[in-house]
Amino acid sequence: MLDTWPLLEKVPFPAIRRGRLDALQVNVGYRCNQSCVHCHVGASPHRTEEMNGEVTDVVLGFLARGRVSTLDITGGAPELNPHFRRLVSSARGLGVRVMDRCNLTIFEVDGQDDLPEFLASEQVEIVASMPCYLEDNVDAQRGKGVFDGSIRGLQRLNALGYGKPEPGLVLNLVYNPQGPSLPPPQAALEDDYKRVLGERHGVVFNRLYTLANMPIQRFGSTLISKGQFDSYLGTLRDAHLDANLDGVMCRNLISVDWRGFVYDCDFNQMLDLPLWYRDRDRVHLSELLASELEGNPVRVAGHCYGCTAGQGSSCGGALREAAE
Repeated sequence: MLDTWPLLEKVPFPAIRRGRLDALQVNVGYRCNQSCVHCHVGASPHRTEEMNGEVTDVVLGFLARGRVSTLDITGGAPELNPHFRRLVSSARGLGVRVMDRCNLTIFEVDGQDDLPEFLASEQVEIVASMPCYLEDNVDAQRGKGVFDGSIRGLQRLNALGYGKPEPGLVLNLVYNPQGPSLPPPQAALEDDYKRVLGERHGVVFNRLYTLANMPIQRFGSTLISKGQFDSYLGTLRDAHLDANLDGVMCRNLISVDWRGFVYDCDFNQMLDLPLWYRDRDRVHLSELLASELEGNPVRVAGHCYGCTAGQGSSCGGALREAAE
């Protein structure tokens, strides 16, 4: 895989400092049952990195301090981690809001048959990858048969009450562009998703989040191999809006990798750019149990334009529309 960091580190980006910490995003492992073209993690069935029970206990210890209201669990397919369900149940027991970044086809993996029921019983918010409402586009980006499997997964979640007013189980979808382009306006695309998925498949959901593809890992490597890296980075830089800087996720979130080391965001984690803290090269979550990070500088480079271009992009979707 071609490394994008030597290109990205040369690109200047406006300075950012942290605000109040609200969310802990935890990547519990890079193993996944899919291998998607746009994946900024480079996840696949062949990855072996996985959070163990000891680090899971450190995460729970951090949550027990009551310093964040949200636990955002990601991967890979986070549900494949053997400690995933204990992490979810324990966090919910602490009164923490839990989000699961789910690929929907995980429900059909051996041993995960009861996963939708588990998530519903714990009132976990599901953020589900669904890069298009058309079969050909989804299968081209994520693999043959993924669209049909995703629809079956959404229908199972709907049957449990996800995406419906009652019982209030939250189901949000995530859109990624098919290639090196910015996402379309989020609100209009959400209307299209709801119309097409509803009419053709009887599927309902709460919100659609639009995310720009990051020029790192598998997607970044593909851009380099096709000679499109510079033009895509130019697209992101030309569309940058300073107004989006206040809403980027790295101001209020920290990202933790499978070993327990801390980063400003999931993208920096994939570039191995650890959180700056008291002149340390690398800091473990266990060392931050009682530490304040507000005002701490964020590590930035060229990839950060992926979060500030156009309407903006974050783990919670478009920044401009969110602000409005």
